[in-house]
Amino acid sequence: MTHWKAIALVVAITFETYASAATAERPTPPDLPTTALAKQAIDGDFQVVEARRVLDASRHGAAALRASPHEWTARLSTQRRSVDTRGSTTEWTAGLERTIRVGGKAELDRDLGDIELEIALARIGEARHEAARTLATLWLEAQAATRRRELWAEQLSFADASLRAVEVRQRAGDASQLDVNIARGDRVEVQQQLSAAMTAESKATSTLAVRFPALKFAAKPLNVPDVIELTRAQWRDRIVAESDLIRVAAGLLKKAELTAARTRADKVPDPTIGVFAASEAFRSERVIGVSVSIPLGGTYRNERMLQSLQEVEAARARLERQRREIETEIVEAYVEATGGLDRWRLAAQGLTTTQDSARLTQRAYTLGEADLQTLLQARRQALEATTAAEQARVEALRWQHRLLIDAHLIWGLADE
Repeated sequence: MTHWKAIALVVAITFETYASAATAERPTPPDLPTTALAKQAIDGDFQVVEARRVLDASRHGAAALRASPHEWTARLSTQRRSVDTRGSTTEWTAGLERTIRVGGKAELDRDLGDIELEIALARIGEARHEAARTLATLWLEAQAATRRRELWAEQLSFADASLRAVEVRQRAGDASQLDVNIARGDRVEVQQQLSAAMTAESKATSTLAVRFPALKFAAKPLNVPDVIELTRAQWRDRIVAESDLIRVAAGLLKKAELTAARTRADKVPDPTIGVFAASEAFRSERVIGVSVSIPLGGTYRNERMLQSLQEVEAARARLERQRREIETEIVEAYVEATGGLDRWRLAAQGLTTTQDSARLTQRAYTLGEADLQTLLQARRQALEATTAAEQARVEALRWQHRLLIDAHLIWGLADE
């Protein structure tokens, strides 16, 4: 093997490895519902159910186009004729006729029906994608609300401990009634915040239950944000390739092109061909014939064709706009995910030290080595640090989940 062939082989293997890494489905993050539960919830979402009903309707529409919009027409007429020398006679005419599609219109109609099915399928994929996004958002909000309630419940235990300590010191003569009042006021404030956190948790879990009634919420420990393993270009290629919105826009462009071809073909009007039979002249004459009628095209057909050509250009512009919007969203999600990871790491760095300081200050106050204001200040700093770290963690996870969902790498979204 030559030197250049060896380099080419290494490049090919590397590219294949990256491509495989970018397309392989990932394990579901532990702080999200399992794949089985998520699929059940997503497939039961009203948007997905609606999209599937639209697909069923599109199947009937495609079948109608294949069968042709033209139907058989039966004609029957009768008349009574009076002849001076012979009297009156009844005459009748009966016929059967149908308009036929010419100029490749039948094939174009079949193609239009097929593209409607493709668009409906893409809309199902997009409905599942949006349902997955909503599910991940609502689930993470419920998780975060539960975590906030737990933090305030922990703060209440600290406030109780502080109040007990200051009451002990007051009885020993080392603390004033003012310190007791401050500690009691701090406990009331914490109770208020805990009540608000419990209300927020109830709202978050209720919203999740209303939107996805088949899914039972169970609080789980929030996952540790992980390193973004793929490059921005790899995320872009994967998400664009999996985008159902782009598929919908591409389908609408194809539909517009087929519609333009159909209106162009419609400049040649479809003839109506029929057969008829008649009885005349006291039933002594029998007539059998063939009829052909052709509309005379005019300005209307030409203007409709020009309209459809402009609609093709509008659909092409819509596809390009959709592609650019999605690429913008990908850049935003990637930057937020990587930046959120850095912010969480920075917030987590000082969290342990701040919490240790709060615990030491609590003990010092119990032993009479620190005053109440110092204790409350240490607790507030620890709470602020914990809240900031939790918010940074939630935001980092939110955008990492968004990337996985948009790339259809979890919950079997690529299977639709």
